[in-house]
Amino acid sequence: MHFSTACAIVTGGASGLGEATVRAIAEAGGRVVIFDRDADRANALVDALGAAASFEQVDVTSEESVARAISAACDRLGRIDVCVNCAGIAIAVKTTGKDGAHPLDAYRQTIDVNLVGTYNVARLAAVEMEKNEPDDDGCRGVIINTASVAAFDGQKGQAAYAASKGGVASSSLPMARDLAFSGIRVNAIAPGLFLTPMFETALSEEAQAALGQQVTFPKRLGRPAEFARMVQAMVENPYMNGATIRLDGGIRLP
Repeated sequence: MHFSTACAIVTGGASGLGEATVRAIAEAGGRVVIFDRDADRANALVDALGAAASFEQVDVTSEESVARAISAACDRLGRIDVCVNCAGIAIAVKTTGKDGAHPLDAYRQTIDVNLVGTYNVARLAAVEMEKNEPDDDGCRGVIINTASVAAFDGQKGQAAYAASKGGVASSSLPMARDLAFSGIRVNAIAPGLFLTPMFETALSEEAQAALGQQVTFPKRLGRPAEFARMVQAMVENPYMNGATIRLDGGIRLP
């Protein structure tokens, strides 16, 4: 399976890691449908990429929304053989603080978007992948989910976020085992500190540089295009399955 012939869906595809993945697929010659809530950013990206890309407005936590969007993607692409889940949210709230206990609604929302939303899209995409003709290895599709180094090195204020990403990471192997009979591979990427719009808008250049110095090597924040290169490697390497790979410059969060 190759990017050049991929028919893909990418959640959170309008910005950050998802946008870089969308661009990489389109530029390689594949076709991709962006699943996102931000219509303005998604439509601007579609305009930039042309016929290789299209957009469906999706709430990943809604079964109805995802089912509708996957049906539309299948109609447009003819099949789905790559699903990359990048949609997610991040909050920083300690278990207890000056305002009392961590708001339970915020915890639930983080789990719902990052973990339940990822599984919601993956399971429905897998149903469509099962209809594909297998390649020489019997592979019918590839699912790649986005975990985080916080799954392993969660910091203060990351109880909700780390739990959600830990769930994504620990799902890789059982999902791969579940879908092996169907010829669908499942992997996850656990990014470290990446220069996404969230970092660019929230932190000054000085703060970004300081964070980059915490990385073992190279001493900088990760580039979204480097995430997309890992996605491509996972798609194109037929023996990559059931794994969660850290992509973090060797950082271990304090």
